[in-house]
Amino acid sequence: MDWCTVLLWCFLPLYFLLHLLCFISADADFTLLWASLTGHRPEKKLRGLVVWVTGASSGIGEELAYQLARCGSRLILSARREDELKRVKHQCLERSDLQDEDILVLPLDLLARTTHEEKTKTAIQYFGHIDVLINNGGRSQRSLCMETSVDVFQALMELNFLGTVSITKQVLPHMTQRGTGSIVTVSSIVGIAGAPLSTGYSATKHALQGFFNSLRTELTDFPNILISTVLPGPVQSLIVQNAFTEQINKPVTSAGSQEHKMPTSRCVHLMLVGISNRIKEMWIGQQPFLLFFYTWQYAPTIAWIATNMLGRKRVQNFKAGLDADSAYFTKPKTA
Repeated sequence: MDWCTVLLWCFLPLYFLLHLLCFISADADFTLLWASLTGHRPEKKLRGLVVWVTGASSGIGEELAYQLARCGSRLILSARREDELKRVKHQCLERSDLQDEDILVLPLDLLARTTHEEKTKTAIQYFGHIDVLINNGGRSQRSLCMETSVDVFQALMELNFLGTVSITKQVLPHMTQRGTGSIVTVSSIVGIAGAPLSTGYSATKHALQGFFNSLRTELTDFPNILISTVLPGPVQSLIVQNAFTEQINKPVTSAGSQEHKMPTSRCVHLMLVGISNRIKEMWIGQQPFLLFFYTWQYAPTIAWIATNMLGRKRVQNFKAGLDADSAYFTKPKTA
């Protein structure tokens, strides 16, 4: 055995050990993490761009507004609650060098699809164009399938899927006419996997994955238009508090602690890195969720075994009044 072979056999274990250690501490897929280390910086790539954010009044959407403002992007902030949008705008101005005219508050109801054409025209007329659309609006679900009204499933599909598709269809012709632009849609880890208590929500995210993956293939003649989907694991936000339950107007009884989830600021930073580097699909999540992504992609049989085990704990925690996602970190309460 010559010295080159000896070195190779010594190097390979160290190489795989290094990758294993990196994976254990990783909170996004390797493509996205590599872009965060060596790719374009959001504060340079997104400066001056016009970005329309839906669901901008709280959670990921609110944090997107703050970080985009610091990057120097001009903003269109949309959600149903105009007073909350004005609050977010005020905070953006406080935290950045943007001027009042650089941020348009544009109230929007994703369910009111007949208004979407006019809202899009208003946005385009105000800034002259739209560079990036971030589809972030929507609601989650916390209820067991057998206890959930079909009306809840319909409401989820109308809001999360059809509302997003409607806005996209209004903005897309503008981008194809210009030959450039980015449409970024916030999906979820349950867009590629299943999770108990989220049957309807998961269905909407699977629908979004299918729609935008198919749309991307239709736009091969427009290489400068990015179609990107973001699949976060659990993130600290108000998504649980605002989730649908088994009945349309019944609120969540207890959202539980959110402290075990990924900080919203980290999730949004990674999203902006992905947008700046034109990444088509972003997996964002702390362990064990990142492991779920890779397992579902490359070893689905093993993924089913793990999902069934953790899914049982998720339901137990839900029935015990804990946040369902804490099943992956804590033991359920016992009587």
